[in-house]
Amino acid sequence: MNPVTNCEGPIAVSRRRVLQAGSIGLLGLSLPRLLHAEARQRQTGRKRHADGCILVFLNGGPSHLDMWDMKPNAPKEVRGEFKPIATTVPGVQLSEHLPRLAKEMHHCALVRSVRHSVNNAHAAAVYVGLTGHDRGDATIAIGAGPNDYPAIGSVIARQRPPATPVVPYVSMPYITQEGRGGPPQPGFFGGWLGRNHDPLFVLRDPNAANFGMPELTPTGDLTPNRLQDRRQLVDLLEARGRSARRDGDAFRARAFDLLTSKETRRAFHLDEEPSKVRESYGRNIYGQSVLLARRLIEAGTRVACISWAPDANATWDTHGQNFVKLKNELLPQLDLAVSSLLGDLVARGMLERTLVVVMGEFGRTPKVNPAAGRDHWNFCYSLLLAGGGIKGGYVHGASDRVGAQPSRNPVSPADVVATIYHCLGIATDLELRDRLDRPFHLVPWGAPIQELVI
Repeated sequence: MNPVTNCEGPIAVSRRRVLQAGSIGLLGLSLPRLLHAEARQRQTGRKRHADGCILVFLNGGPSHLDMWDMKPNAPKEVRGEFKPIATTVPGVQLSEHLPRLAKEMHHCALVRSVRHSVNNAHAAAVYVGLTGHDRGDATIAIGAGPNDYPAIGSVIARQRPPATPVVPYVSMPYITQEGRGGPPQPGFFGGWLGRNHDPLFVLRDPNAANFGMPELTPTGDLTPNRLQDRRQLVDLLEARGRSARRDGDAFRARAFDLLTSKETRRAFHLDEEPSKVRESYGRNIYGQSVLLARRLIEAGTRVACISWAPDANATWDTHGQNFVKLKNELLPQLDLAVSSLLGDLVARGMLERTLVVVMGEFGRTPKVNPAAGRDHWNFCYSLLLAGGGIKGGYVHGASDRVGAQPSRNPVSPADVVATIYHCLGIATDLELRDRLDRPFHLVPWGAPIQELVI
């Protein structure tokens, strides 16, 4: 079979060089423009629900039938091995392997009727899921490129940069590959906004004893005087190249502050968290990444994204042994991390201003295959949202009796992305311009799901 269809093996597509964390191009020189955008946003007085977003992306395609949309009355080959359990919302059930999350469902909304056209290649499905732009199905792996629509985090960081000197958009703990050895998946990068709008990639294990981000601390040879020299060089180059913007010096000063930002560095000090809190999220790379995301949002970061796989086939792509993998590893880890996140946000008074999104690029087939797995299924799948203007204890849409097709209120990924932007105070008809000054609209064929929002 085709390597992409079969989800096995490397794909010979060249990878983009990834901007290293801590570089001035990533953390400094693009920020003055972002700060101007934030100033304009404040002047318009646009109402918004959320200040930040934590996106938990279950890369590979989680099984909606074994997590969010149980079918206990379906034939055995459809309903699978797991039993449903009650939640804090009457009539709403989850998998028996999400018991902690079931106790937080009154804060959450489920969407059980998402569908799109991409079933074969993960990269194309990830792209439509994260941007709302459907390339159509593909038989080859198309990695991230400069003409992609930008990531949600890239757009939010550009339009609503943080009020404090903190990194605006962070993605962790992997740059997920399209198959082991394949190219980086699209949907996480700045795309046509430019590489200055890529996230800060945290590619270390936050669960490691020596976890830290030394790139965010100037090295011994980068003294304050040298940093000031670099600032003056930028000033000189910009003065020669174009007229200085009004208030440009103040905005540029804040851009350079990111290189030595105490807020950013403090957010990465996971060792400041009580051991009980760290245990509650799960002492694994994903649980601690979710905890780090909470700390970043608390520090002022706008979007913190967790891509839950080193490559598309490594975790949630359960073509074989679906129930073993979900029961023994994936669902317990997810249950701890997301339930602890929601509980923490409530206790800290942050949930109302923080949008939490848990989703993948598609679901899994209604029928269990001979390898005790489920294959790709884009025709109907589920996702979870909470906080940040989302209606708690609500289920939007429904699937048919075997979870194969939407039976009520079908929505597209573009509608989901439009809803995320709406909750974060970004107009979905916003026109942005690329590096060549060409106009683009964010999600022209998507609309916020009004029933989901408060």
